[in-house]
Amino acid sequence: MTQNTPHERLLIIDFGSQVTQLIARRLRELSVYCEIHPYQNVTDSFLADFAPKAVILSGGPDSVTREGSPRPPASVFNMGVPILGICYGQQVMMHMLGGRVDTGHGTAEFGRAFVTPADTRLKLLEGWFAEGKEQVWMSHGDHVSAIAPGFDVYGTSPNAPFAITADLSRHFYAVQFHPEVHHTPNGAALYKNFVEMAGFTGDWTMGAYREQAIAAIREQVGDRNVICGLSGGVDSSVAAVLLHEAIGDQLTCVFVDHGLLRKGEAEEVVTMFRDNYNMKLIHADEQELFLGELDGVSDPETKRKIIGKLFIDVFQKHADSIEGAEFLAQGTLYPDVIESVSFSGGPSVTIKSHHNVGGLPEKMGLKLVEPLRELFKDEVRALGAELGLPKSFIGRHPFPGPGLAIRCPGEITREKLKILREADAVYIDQIRKHGLYDEIWQAFVAILPVRTVGVMGDGRTYDFACALRAVTSVDGMTADYYPFSHEFLGETATRIINEIKGINRVTYDITSKPPGTIEWE
Repeated sequence: MTQNTPHERLLIIDFGSQVTQLIARRLRELSVYCEIHPYQNVTDSFLADFAPKAVILSGGPDSVTREGSPRPPASVFNMGVPILGICYGQQVMMHMLGGRVDTGHGTAEFGRAFVTPADTRLKLLEGWFAEGKEQVWMSHGDHVSAIAPGFDVYGTSPNAPFAITADLSRHFYAVQFHPEVHHTPNGAALYKNFVEMAGFTGDWTMGAYREQAIAAIREQVGDRNVICGLSGGVDSSVAAVLLHEAIGDQLTCVFVDHGLLRKGEAEEVVTMFRDNYNMKLIHADEQELFLGELDGVSDPETKRKIIGKLFIDVFQKHADSIEGAEFLAQGTLYPDVIESVSFSGGPSVTIKSHHNVGGLPEKMGLKLVEPLRELFKDEVRALGAELGLPKSFIGRHPFPGPGLAIRCPGEITREKLKILREADAVYIDQIRKHGLYDEIWQAFVAILPVRTVGVMGDGRTYDFACALRAVTSVDGMTADYYPFSHEFLGETATRIINEIKGINRVTYDITSKPPGTIEWE
């Protein structure tokens, strides 16, 4: 990540918790710029260069009683900045500062617990304990058995007598629970109090980021040309508009139309970017190539590989026609960057590639421009609004790189794709009409590789069955089905069967992720 951002910075030292990203999201929601770095990358020199205004020590799966378990550098406690330790972070603070951590003894806690105040005169706890206790989420096997000198107890739970502790003179705070998860309903208030105590002014806004990013793009690119793979999704759309604002006609977007898009999508993308934004845009209409190669293919992994390889070939063919291009723009987001820095193995050499452009940078000898690599998805949407992108684009549900190919289990045919597009358009129209679109993470129709008998009028039909899918999620890692009313499902099924020739049966998929996936293939 950048070491020269002008924003006030908070450092999150990661000890391997599954929910560390949630800490960063909570802080970004408070307009506080923060970065996550694995503990082994945080050295004395790193701390000096990063110069954080405050530090958070994350949770983690290890035990501080194990020799060789994760530690922050001791110098972090001598920087004179506020520190908040969470779960393992609390235990490592106590262990390193003179307290004691024990394993077992019947004081493990997993799941929902309730903390009661031992002393409410602590700014960290403003807005807490209005009803005498607070629900929190615990996940610890070890426990603090003796707090470090200088610390006092401010909250307890049945199995954590030191659930909230603080050393006010050094501005060190530690909690045994996870305030970042939604099972700690008032956790956001605790983070808000912490950053206010640390003196953050909330200078991380998308307006400020926009200006900073434009300056950084101009400095990196100079007078050279940039190619951007435009899919029409939120990430690539926001990246393209930001780049165009920064470098104008030095940017050329390549939109690969593989024949697997939703109804009207290609026309919408071309109209939006070529006509409304006056961008240089190559519309690579390669439907016949893709559908020809996919003819007769039913294995989902083979489909993906064919689409991925063809995409790279097509993209390269059109990109080669752009004279003087030295940069390839990608819509890499901060979660991709975090994932590429392995907690156990240190930094990885290669940042995870955007699914659309695979190995293209190396193959084409291009340098990468990644103007969104410091942002979470919700921040990308906010930046899109700042840039004036229409709400209909900013709020779009995610759409997979292989497109409708993975919503068409079994063999792909032009007939099935036409039916699928029409059914999907009706379904999304229904969701929008009922005002549900923004409540849902992703919704789509899958056309099933089975025909069923039906009766329409006085005649027998033998047509396709389809499945409706709609899920709620925060980041796509886990998901649950959306609880439509039976009235909605009945109305939608009636419309699809009445309006779409080729479908005579509609089902609703109520599988969560896990064990299922969001997409069908």
